[in-house]
Parts: sequence; C-alpha cells; structure tokens
Amino acid sequence: MLYQLHEMNRTLLSPLIQWAEASSKLFTNPVSPFAHTPFAQRIAAGYELMFRLGKEYEKPAFGITSTEVAGVKTAVIEEVADDKPFCKLLHFRKDHRDPALRELAQPVVLLVAPLSGHHATLLRDTVRALLPEHDVYITDWTDARMVPLEHGSFHLYDYVYYVQEFIRFLGAGVNVISVCQPTVPVLAAISLMASAKEPVMPKTMVMMGGPIDPRKSPTAVNDLATNKPYAWFENNVIYNVPPNYPGYGRRVYPGFLQHAGFVAMNPRRHAQSHWEFYLHLREGDNESAEEHRKFYDEYNAVLDMPAEYYLETIKTVFQDHALPLGTWEVEGKPVRPQDITNVALFTIEGELDDISGSGQTRAAQDLCAGIPKQDKQHFTAPKCGHYGIFSGRRWREIIAPKIAEFIRAHA
Repeated sequence: MLYQLHEMNRTLLSPLIQWAEASSKLFTNPVSPFAHTPFAQRIAAGYELMFRLGKEYEKPAFGITSTEVAGVKTAVIEEVADDKPFCKLLHFRKDHRDPALRELAQPVVLLVAPLSGHHATLLRDTVRALLPEHDVYITDWTDARMVPLEHGSFHLYDYVYYVQEFIRFLGAGVNVISVCQPTVPVLAAISLMASAKEPVMPKTMVMMGGPIDPRKSPTAVNDLATNKPYAWFENNVIYNVPPNYPGYGRRVYPGFLQHAGFVAMNPRRHAQSHWEFYLHLREGDNESAEEHRKFYDEYNAVLDMPAEYYLETIKTVFQDHALPLGTWEVEGKPVRPQDITNVALFTIEGELDDISGSGQTRAAQDLCAGIPKQDKQHFTAPKCGHYGIFSGRRWREIIAPKIAEFIRAHA
C-alpha cells in the first residue's frame, strides 16, 4: 500500500513541481520582465530549490563520448554487448581513427556495478578513468519495477550466475573489478568456477570497499542489518510494484525507501548542502550550483531491487556471515574461495569508509588462501571515504593508476 500512496502523492504534487520549475525560469530568463524585478534572483532560487526537492529523478546517462589513448583523442561508443532481463552488459567501445591504435590490444575489464539502490552510472568516473588503458564493460542493472513478472524472480544466486555468464562471454583473461556490494557475489562466482575447474577464468579480481566480512569494523549499514530480525525487513520494506509500471505485482525493495535511508544516514549534511545550493543561486555562483545539480541528479536517482535478492543479501551477507564462515552454498554448491589458485587478487579500502569498514574487504586476502602471496596485494587509500574509492580526485590520481599497474603486472 505504501508504494501506491507514494505514487499517488507524486502524481498530486506533479503540477506544483512543474509550476515551481516554470516560475524559476520566469524569474531568471533575461527575456522575461520578471527577471528584472527586485529580489528576482532570490525568488528564482527558492523556486528551483522547491523543484529539485520534489521532482522525480530519472536514470542519468553515462555521457562518456570520448577518451584519450596514447595521447590521441578517441571517440567512445556505448553499446549493449549482452542483454538479460535484469541486467545489460554495456561495452564502451573505442572508435579509433588512428590506424596504429586499432591494433592496440588493451586488457579487458568487467566492471561489476552495485545493485544496491543507485544506478550503474554512479561509476561514471570509474569508467572514465579506466578507459584510456582498458577495454571496459560494465553491468548496468535494470530497475526491478521495469521487469515484467513473466521474467521470473531474481535471487542472490542469479546475481552470481550473471557474473559467471559475463566472465564466460568476455573470455579467459578478463579482469574483474567489483565495487562495494558485488564484491561478495563476485568472489562467490569466481570461487564456484575455480571449484568446478572451469577453463575460462579471470586473470585478476579487484575488490573495492565491499562487505566480504562485515563483522570487522561494523558500520551503521551493518548495524541496521543485524539489529533487526529478517522478518522485520520482509514485513516493513518490501512492497508490490503498482500497476503503472511494467513490473506490476513484482515484490521489490522500492527505490524511494532506499533513498530515504541514504538521506537518514546524514540528514544534516544534506540539509546544509541544499541550503548552500540556495545561497549559490541567490549569489549568482552558477558553477557551485551546477556541481550541486550534478551530484544530486545522480544521488537522487534510485532503482527498485527485487525483494528476494535484497532479503537474501541481508541474511546471507550481513546476518549469517556465510561467506567468511564458509557456510554459504549456492544451490547446493559450497562457495570455497580457497579453491582459487590462478586469479590475482587486489583488495582496496578507504581509510575513512563509513559504509564498508576497515578490514571488511581485506578479509578476502585470508579467504583466498590458495592464491600465491606474490599474486595478492592490498591498498588502503588515505583520507578516502567510500565514494572516494571509485570517484573523485583520489580515485583518478592514486587508486586507478594502482589498478592499471596491477592488471599490467599480471597480464
């Protein structure tokens, strides 16, 4: 019922939000006489703030159209390499004009994006930094409310199988990079492939800021998952998709609830950010205002997660700690990271990460006991929070070069 009420409320507020957007433009457009009245800039700032607080945020585009390879600017074309009901495998194909670059073989990277609320576009900066030296593919997870019921359910083990299928699709020698939540299913996927002695295996796996062992340095995210019983999540955050979406009737953890949870983790910071946005608009600081727009266009764009996947993740990863305890089975097949012997491992953590605490990702080093010591590496990024691991200046200048060096060393 809550989902239906949310949609009803959104529909009722839609005229007000559209009016706020139009009014903001009315007081800023130089052609409009209202733009030349006293306090026009303040009035416009208030209307735009109202518009942005109430509007519906759609999935942003990656918007990556070019990169630089060996000092040469190269066009980038975004293509769908593989299409599954709950995920598209996107390829950022380089359209080389320089004949010499066409023969350049770059390491293939499978970037596994989180399915934990935000769209894969959250890793835009990750993709952009990897492109100059790698052939990049990324998992673009589909909003569950857009997947018709006829496609069936999506479980945590389906995520594991999707990763395996993408690895086989890209072939032996692919380098797998997982960011945050997918570190767990990615490690499970590769472990199962190693146990089955599959011929197609990744060359490297890079795991960044993920809850491999959430018992280490637990954060607010871990506390929420452990302080409440499994039944609480099933009874309080799972709802059916309303009839105005293709996935009508599907049980999901709605994106608007996830967004409320994100904001609740630090409400003061978000309130301050919106107040500063108003001040920037009022003072005519368009550059700072545009930075705010870009951040919240991404941050506020959320997707629904399949209920069975979300609930199984809560139980398996955060409540049962099945991976570090060695009790996880994927449809009867035990997950044994110690069986991995020929895939190099690089774990990365942020010193100030408040989502995946210190040691949670590094735990993969001990679990993967079969990997030779010389093929394992760990790095803790100084003064780096969770998002700084995969976006921003520290990611571009410190972490991305280390990943590129690690992949080259094991190519």
